[in-house]
Amino acid sequence: MRVGEIRHPERSANGKPLSGVRILAAEQMQALPYATQLMAHLGAEVVKIEHPERGDTGRASRPALTDESGRSVGATFLRNNLGKRSLAIDLKRPEGASLFRKLVPRFDVVAENMKAGSMERLGLGYEDLMPLHERLVYVSLSGFGNLTDSPYKHWPAYAPVAEAMGGLYEPNKKPGQPPPVVVAGALGDNASALFAVIGTLAALRQRDATGRGQQVDVAMYDSMIAMTDMVPFLWSMGAPAHMAASGTTALVGAFQARDGHFVVAVFREHHFERLVHLIGHPEWLEDERFATREGWARETEGVIRPALEAWAADKTKLEAAGLLCAEGIVAGPSNLAEDIHADPHVAMRDMLIEVPRPDAERPFLVVGNPVKLSAASEGPLSSFPGLGEHTGEVLQQELALSDDDLATLRRERVIG
Repeated sequence: MRVGEIRHPERSANGKPLSGVRILAAEQMQALPYATQLMAHLGAEVVKIEHPERGDTGRASRPALTDESGRSVGATFLRNNLGKRSLAIDLKRPEGASLFRKLVPRFDVVAENMKAGSMERLGLGYEDLMPLHERLVYVSLSGFGNLTDSPYKHWPAYAPVAEAMGGLYEPNKKPGQPPPVVVAGALGDNASALFAVIGTLAALRQRDATGRGQQVDVAMYDSMIAMTDMVPFLWSMGAPAHMAASGTTALVGAFQARDGHFVVAVFREHHFERLVHLIGHPEWLEDERFATREGWARETEGVIRPALEAWAADKTKLEAAGLLCAEGIVAGPSNLAEDIHADPHVAMRDMLIEVPRPDAERPFLVVGNPVKLSAASEGPLSSFPGLGEHTGEVLQQELALSDDDLATLRRERVIG
């Protein structure tokens, strides 16, 4: 799928489910921009507020490309801002905050992911804006929340901190080593984004019923506790912490095939029985070492791995996984980026969007919308916006500012 392309136009008769929903987003980096991009996929109009000079801090990430204006644009921004318009306003200037307040009644949702308290200090918090627009849904996404006085309320937060505090890392710690910190997946960001979308949709639904908006408050820490729910749950059941990781009960692991690794997850006895028959070791069913799920885990490295990898040695990782799945055993290839790109499932489901880059022939890839609807088409989404690309257009359309007004604001560096 390509930027600007419509897929499944036969599903488009009813439009998009969020068509008509307008979002004014004072957002940066990953979590909230990913949430608003998902809502743009579903038809929402998103106007993004950026600092006139620096822009969204995600523009400074790496790797980067050079846009049509010669500005460096980083990966975090490129991944999360399709289909949006960029409005460059300095919210720290009183004139900029005033423009923002004037825009608020024109939008259904104001969304922000600044450090807790930042918008209030600018006079742009929910309590400041609600009198201007009683139907306003105000979405706040932060490390530790806005509606309570968490002891961490004013801490900054990136995904790895929320993931660590939520208990994701400790169960995977090896003896004598620190817990592994994984940045690439950005689970703390994307999971928080999903809860922000759920909260936004719930608040809009309640607004339809009551006529009044409200504040949606999502904390990354809370989101990660929800995602790693096994950690506190198992502790409360008296189980050791490492049970939340693989390798203690059941057979879960990555195994070598001819061209890479495939993952097998055997949690039930009848699946273990099918596995041992498939790989040619039915005698294990009479062996006390394999009588329990804990035994499977204990014998994985010394006994099961050599046998399973010998069976898979002449097979690709996809072939091995396919043969296992044919027996009802849960398995799948451990994919590299190129495998994902070549996967027919990914193409059928429009899960990668090709975005032309102005400084190279080869496009870059942004993930598509994982929410598929039988009565909605995929796309079209526009490419990422240039910094402040739509400033004049939005302010003239929404606030009827004249060219002279815009020139004065630019000269005073209120807008870009």
